[in-house]
Amino acid sequence: MNAIDLTKGKPVTVIGAGLVGAGWAIVFARAGVSVRMTDSSAQVLESAPKLVAQQLERLHSHGLLKESVATILARVSVEPDLKKALDGAIYAQESVLEKADVKRKLMLEIESFGYDDLIIGSSTSGIPASDFGLDLKISPRVLVVHPVNPPYLVPIIELVGSPQTSKETIDWADHFMQALGQSVIRVNEEIEGFVINRLQAVLLREAWTMVADGVCSCEDVDKAIRDGLGFRWSFIGPFETIDLNAPNGVADYAARFGPLFHRIAQSRDQKRPWDEPLIKEVETQRRQFVKQSELNARRDWRDEQLMKFAVHRAKSADK
Repeated sequence: MNAIDLTKGKPVTVIGAGLVGAGWAIVFARAGVSVRMTDSSAQVLESAPKLVAQQLERLHSHGLLKESVATILARVSVEPDLKKALDGAIYAQESVLEKADVKRKLMLEIESFGYDDLIIGSSTSGIPASDFGLDLKISPRVLVVHPVNPPYLVPIIELVGSPQTSKETIDWADHFMQALGQSVIRVNEEIEGFVINRLQAVLLREAWTMVADGVCSCEDVDKAIRDGLGFRWSFIGPFETIDLNAPNGVADYAARFGPLFHRIAQSRDQKRPWDEPLIKEVETQRRQFVKQSELNARRDWRDEQLMKFAVHRAKSADK
């Protein structure tokens, strides 16, 4: 079933029209779904269509769109009034400030509108739905739908329900995200940071610690991933990596290297924070490669590389 069938021809609403919200608008509109964007800031909302158009033009230049930019952009509209933006919508993607109290206030406002069929997904990177979506009439229809930015280039999505989220809601969100072309992780219990950021947290903890201990520089850590592990991780995950790295598979790998990895884990203080002197050192090292004034240009470069990689992946998948 495609995205149009799942939405029954109804629009979806993006609440919060910044970078994340604009990214979601592209995901929805690219799949043929009508999108209403809304934001409490008139300035942000006014600039949103331009941001969407710019990214669509870049995607088109890489051959990553099946339709013209104009056709896709025609599906995107803006509506400053939240109630009107949600009227008749089947789904809302919330991408407001990453604070539980802000999200809770929004959920209370949405509930007051009385839209009984609306499903609400939150883009939060680590706040459980229980922190803002419990004990409301809409609670069975509230869940976390966490993307990696930008979602139109990095397809992974984490679905995390609260104890009060219905199975039907999670199932529908799963099918909808897949119909949009996203790759879905179902997180079966609420856990801080979900799956993606917990994995990233472990790697970052070791990266910061090695720099703090003088083992290597920030650039050498980046090389280890960029020019080493990242080559494999761009198309297979860590479990498949180790399954292929021992003659008889993952159990053989565990027997060979399990004790080593256990000793490495035991050697680290799990509670060691990123303190101010360490942050200053990392900041100093990073600014040698990218000046503060060049960060936006470097982000554009990153997105350009992601687009090239998306083209390569699409061609590889066709073989």
